[in-house]
Amino acid sequence: MSDYMINIVSGLAYLVLAPLIGGLLSGFDRKISARMQRRAGPPLLQPFYDFLKLWDKQPIAVNKAEGFYVFGFLLFVLLTGTIFFARGDILLVVFTLTMASVCLIIAAYAVDSPYSQIGAERELVQTMAYEPMMLLVALGFYLSSGSFSVGDIMDTPVMNILRMPGIFLGLCFILLIKFRKSPFDISMSHEAHQELIGGLKTEISGRTLAMVEIAHWYENVFLLGLVLLFFASDSLWTLIPGLIICEIVFFGEILVDNCCARMKWEKMLASTWLFTLLAGFLNVAFLMYFK
Repeated sequence: MSDYMINIVSGLAYLVLAPLIGGLLSGFDRKISARMQRRAGPPLLQPFYDFLKLWDKQPIAVNKAEGFYVFGFLLFVLLTGTIFFARGDILLVVFTLTMASVCLIIAAYAVDSPYSQIGAERELVQTMAYEPMMLLVALGFYLSSGSFSVGDIMDTPVMNILRMPGIFLGLCFILLIKFRKSPFDISMSHEAHQELIGGLKTEISGRTLAMVEIAHWYENVFLLGLVLLFFASDSLWTLIPGLIICEIVFFGEILVDNCCARMKWEKMLASTWLFTLLAGFLNVAFLMYFK
């Protein structure tokens, strides 16, 4: 099979399998969190039941713009993961992921609810916090492999984690934001429901909310795929430790979520930029001058 066909099959596999894997990851997240809190927790398939329940609800929207931008959010998330798993340009992947966040922010701004607008402002701060690290991830892969192509990055003779340990740690740090975990969950109300009600999702319901949920499933699978890319090389055996590290990272994010109190946005922004400077920028400088 040619590389072109492999890329197409990989992209289609992501579109088909990612919601199933993402829903199961969400179920494991709830189950593990419940066990940490000495609760039985919901069934493993509860996220799928919730999605079907939302999809069957009568569509009610404050205005048409909200649904349009939420659909744009889902579309850009799908585009992000498809380009990535089809072994496209990783810089384009970062751009489309940013556009997905912008669409979600505009969807929240499109309604007059103060809770939605405060959530949108906090989401904008979160985007400012993690975006520099995402750009450094793309730049680090380029400096390590000599190409922005995910296919070329995967064909390097050694694992990129050996040259990019700081960038890898920086990515794991900002995943707390992307996975909506404490102490950085300040916009989606998972931890801030006392002050935000539903945050960004306050005025979103029915099928529109279902689109937001399935978009997060797609996004989570893509992010774990980005973690796995650090361990990819021209030998398929390196994917085995990569998959184990993905499991450890996912469990670690859940553990931090259940152990840490939520930060204010000022501390979140400062700590993220500081970690980006110390871990990411220094690693990039090392790659530039000590190849």
